[in-house]
Amino acid sequence: MVRHNNQLPDNLPQLQNLIKRDSESYKEEFLQQHEHYRSTLEVFRLEPTQFNKKLDELVTFLAQVAHCYPDDLKTYPQEIVDILKTHNVILDNEMRMTFCKALIQLRNKSLLEPTALLSLFFELLKCQNKILRQFLQTHIVTDVKNINAKHKNSKVNTVLQNFMFSMLKDPNAKAAKMSVDIMIELYNKNVWNDVKTVNVIATGCFSKVTKVSVASMKFFLGTDPEEKDSDDSDSDDEPNMREVMLANKVNKKTKKREKQLKKVKQLYVKTKKKKSNAPQYNFSALHLIHDPQEFAEKLFKQIEKNNDRFEVKLMTLDVVSRLIGLHNLFLLNFYPYIQRFLQPHQREVTKLLQFVAQASHELVPPDVLEPVLKTLVNNFVTERNSADVIAIGLNAVREVCARCPLAMNEDLLEDLTRYKQYKERSVMMAAQSLIGAFRRIMPDLLRKKDRGRPTEANVMIKPSKYGEIRASEFIPGAEVLRGKPVEMFEETSDTSDSDDDDEWVDVSHSSGEEENSDDESAADESEDETLTSPIDKQTLTHFVDDKTAVSPNRKKTVLTKQQKKAQKLEKKSKQKTERNEELTAERKIQASVISRERLFTDKDFRKIDVALAKQEVTYVKRGIKRTHDQVQTEKPSGELVKLSDIENIYKKRKHDKDARQKSVKKGQEGRDQFGFKDRRQNPLCSRTNREKKKGKAFLMLKHKLKSKVKRSFREKQLALKNHLIKQKKMK
Repeated sequence: MVRHNNQLPDNLPQLQNLIKRDSESYKEEFLQQHEHYRSTLEVFRLEPTQFNKKLDELVTFLAQVAHCYPDDLKTYPQEIVDILKTHNVILDNEMRMTFCKALIQLRNKSLLEPTALLSLFFELLKCQNKILRQFLQTHIVTDVKNINAKHKNSKVNTVLQNFMFSMLKDPNAKAAKMSVDIMIELYNKNVWNDVKTVNVIATGCFSKVTKVSVASMKFFLGTDPEEKDSDDSDSDDEPNMREVMLANKVNKKTKKREKQLKKVKQLYVKTKKKKSNAPQYNFSALHLIHDPQEFAEKLFKQIEKNNDRFEVKLMTLDVVSRLIGLHNLFLLNFYPYIQRFLQPHQREVTKLLQFVAQASHELVPPDVLEPVLKTLVNNFVTERNSADVIAIGLNAVREVCARCPLAMNEDLLEDLTRYKQYKERSVMMAAQSLIGAFRRIMPDLLRKKDRGRPTEANVMIKPSKYGEIRASEFIPGAEVLRGKPVEMFEETSDTSDSDDDDEWVDVSHSSGEEENSDDESAADESEDETLTSPIDKQTLTHFVDDKTAVSPNRKKTVLTKQQKKAQKLEKKSKQKTERNEELTAERKIQASVISRERLFTDKDFRKIDVALAKQEVTYVKRGIKRTHDQVQTEKPSGELVKLSDIENIYKKRKHDKDARQKSVKKGQEGRDQFGFKDRRQNPLCSRTNREKKKGKAFLMLKHKLKSKVKRSFREKQLALKNHLIKQKKMK
């Protein structure tokens, strides 16, 4: 059939549309275009650096209809691949992009294997074309994600990961950087979140290309999810839903209250959605490294050997400190190295303090951390520094000792706790936080008045010595599941001895103890009567003749009374300690038996959590001196140290002028402007002359304002005089 006025050979988009609808009817036109493509391709191979518009159109056309004629275009994908492999560097940018888009279309139609295409694209990353590299990176990530959409394709993943590992060692910096970025993006999208990917990225930290090593270390540092949440979290000062609705219902209706109600409703909906969402956990890639000890040692040697920029060194120190803290590594050279930079004038010194705290853990020898701690105290916590520097130093000491309390000694801690009476509030609060930390982990180092009252939770768990690890034999708090829990401590009495205000005396004893206490009190009363009885004449005469004969005996009697009192308090304290130890042992036995006999449900664990929370706030009976074995050693919350914990300064900052203006402008957003409000229904209608005057310049109206001002008597006289003179001249 001969088609008259056939314009299809010149209109490729129309022919493409018709072929997709009915491929058999238009096969003749397709073969004609295919022959044209072959001839044009031969011409292009003679000058591959030139842009060929006709070939560009034909390549796009054939890629669109390749699925309609798979037999005729069997060699077409390989022809494009060969061109890119042979002339990838010298090709014109537009032609290279066209060839890549054609291959992607063939890949989407499953006419090309992913391994061959992706390996080619990785080689194209060496080209000096930023737009092309970004385009290829997006396609590689999307393609790998689609390959692993339904299930993990281990075969393809292994081939691609091995190829990327070789690309990291490529001398071309741009190709190596792009391969690292692709692997990081695939890990963040949970496509390649296995151990092999993490360890391949770990090798990038030792790359000679700075961009590659920095990108790899940034991957391991990641972001803290708590810091993200803190930015989006609602302010505590915001009123709750019920209060605002009640105020809007009762009080006068104002725009401010309406906006406040609308804002609170939005916050309520946002909070409800956040609670309904499934919890997300950020599993750090640092846990997946094969040999963290060797990895940390290599990174630390790289710091000492290379002369990198300060920012790169800081990032490397951060990774090393996190590795030491997470895996409890031994890298003893790290602490003297970072000790040299602990000066208040040092750049980014708060981050260095954070690294010291992150690298502290229970297995670090105390004699290694003691010099670092002393340097920190000598350089920061001194009177010659400002209050902010002292507060930051105390916060850093607290974070280090929370992870390695054995590095602190009693004399140094006593000096630091004296800052609780400092005149500046920031220093005072930092010292109070240090005291609070040692109350939980090691109260015996504190002075008696700084220890505070112990809680029931403190006497249940014994601390571990250096290097000692104790496994739990039962679930703490499980004894509450057996009916009523054992009452460990009785109610305290308000009765206290008048001679010793620091000690509390317990008055609840058994019958035998009551008899003994009555006998002792009677003996004390008889002694008091003897000491306070009237002195007879003979004794008085003897006292006048020889004073030294009476004074030593009296002094001896007073000392005996104090000793008896001390013995009495010591006896009571010992009895109470023994009784509490028995009850503690009984609780442990009950918890151990229950832990072995039954399986716990969610309801049981909720009961245990409530009981443990109650123990945290229930005080131990006063008058009992705790031993070192009764102290609970608590690990700090979280694996990493927050920079905000060290930089936390309890002080209200003075706002400068720019900050005040910024705050004022922020409050004016969305508020109606003051002044005249135009309430016309049609804003484009005409205006009155009076309204137009308000927009005119003052000089335009100045002459009219003078006529309206009332003239004085003298001005009227002069005007009349001038008028009369003018009339006289006219005559």
